[in-house]
Amino acid sequence: MKLYTGPLSLFSAKVRIALAEKAIVPDEHVSVGWSLADRYLPHHPDVVRLNPRRKVPVLVDGDVVIWESTVICEYLEETRPEPPLLPRTPAERARCRTLEAFADEVFFAPLWDLIEESMYPAAEAGRDTKRLDAARARIDELHAELDGELSGREYLCDVYSVADIANLIMLTAAARMGAAPDPGRQHLTAWLGRVAARPAVARELDAMQRFAASRLSDVA
Repeated sequence: MKLYTGPLSLFSAKVRIALAEKAIVPDEHVSVGWSLADRYLPHHPDVVRLNPRRKVPVLVDGDVVIWESTVICEYLEETRPEPPLLPRTPAERARCRTLEAFADEVFFAPLWDLIEESMYPAAEAGRDTKRLDAARARIDELHAELDGELSGREYLCDVYSVADIANLIMLTAAARMGAAPDPGRQHLTAWLGRVAARPAVARELDAMQRFAASRLSDVA
């Protein structure tokens, strides 16, 4: 098994945590180049060859090539099912997939606005404050939705799952960009603490934070 990921790629982080939770160690792990000025350019030639989107993560398992984080996690679940990262019942599995998509497709949209305007160097015209304000407001709305989903639940589904991993990664990134949940959202705050304390999650968050700290000190 060979894995291509990016050091600050949130979707790569989801896959790395899933692998760690299942105690799967790829035979080879390639962390592609990243810089503040050029991001992931030039793209790694293997990633260009394997993925028409030219993005990480990419998993190669024998003759199987998978280049979308959700599909990679599904593949891992089907080929290495223990410990499970999907619930057992059809209804909870559907809920899990829906909430994973919430992280990847709904939460990520305003988060990306926040990342582009907060993390990367400002354009000549300066920061787009309207874009930043709109992103923070939308993220707060999504925090409220997740807080409601967690009412009466220890995890987003009946068990710890890939939905928790995907949302934890997004929420942590938003918090590091200055958009942490309101402490009054008690269900969400308690869940964040529970999931972030898991060893596989804690190691990944620490590694990403250390890499970011080493590369982002000159952001203006």
